[in-house]
Amino acid sequence: MCGRFVSARKRLELLEEFGIERDRVADGPDPEPDPDYNVAPTRRIYAVMERRPRDGEAEQPPARELRLVRWGLVPSWAKDVSGGGRLINARAETVAVKPAFRRAFAKRRCILPADGYYEWQTVTEQGKPRKQPYYIYPKDGGALAFAGVYELWRDEALPADHERAWLWTAAIITTQATDDVGQIHDRMPMVIAHDHWADWLNPDDSEPGQLQATMRPAMAGGLTSYPVSTAVNSVRNNGPELIVPLSADPERPPGELF
Repeated sequence: MCGRFVSARKRLELLEEFGIERDRVADGPDPEPDPDYNVAPTRRIYAVMERRPRDGEAEQPPARELRLVRWGLVPSWAKDVSGGGRLINARAETVAVKPAFRRAFAKRRCILPADGYYEWQTVTEQGKPRKQPYYIYPKDGGALAFAGVYELWRDEALPADHERAWLWTAAIITTQATDDVGQIHDRMPMVIAHDHWADWLNPDDSEPGQLQATMRPAMAGGLTSYPVSTAVNSVRNNGPELIVPLSADPERPPGELF
């Protein structure tokens, strides 16, 4: 799974990097979030998506947007939002058919930008097991384009024209980890390669086989990793110090994956 990640890029960087045509963050009800080095479920995160213009401009083609969504998908048919914190990941093997995700996978796919993510490996110290966090990130310093799906949930307690009448939520698609990352955790995020962004985001393309072909395991993007402080275990801790490598083990180079 992917339960924590880093989103430190500023809005203006994402607008340029992802070729955004409509900035829905600048004109939205929420302020631009601060750099987040410990993104946890239910936090607001950036999402790149393609949507048709609002009513009155329906003949225009979809345009690429940047929005803020809540991490933890709430299906449109849910009675309330209480379960949204649990649906943070969608399995690539079942995302096209599972009731909670299949409608979103068909029409509401997105990219969730990240600088890197955390996973925990069980290690043994003095005969006792403990979880060691690792920071996993692209070697080239570029953004990770996590494959995601998003949904809109209508809050019937609010009038239709209220700015918060619709709750936007999203989940990260994950897959079986490659051999290297699998020694840390058995699941890992799927990413969308730059050449496939347009295909993945196109809301008019709903052929499951073709969509599955646009996704690839994050490791294929050239990742590296190193152990970090257990301070990341607490969602109360946040800041660039969380991705500082632990003192190098003489038997394990800092950039080695496991």
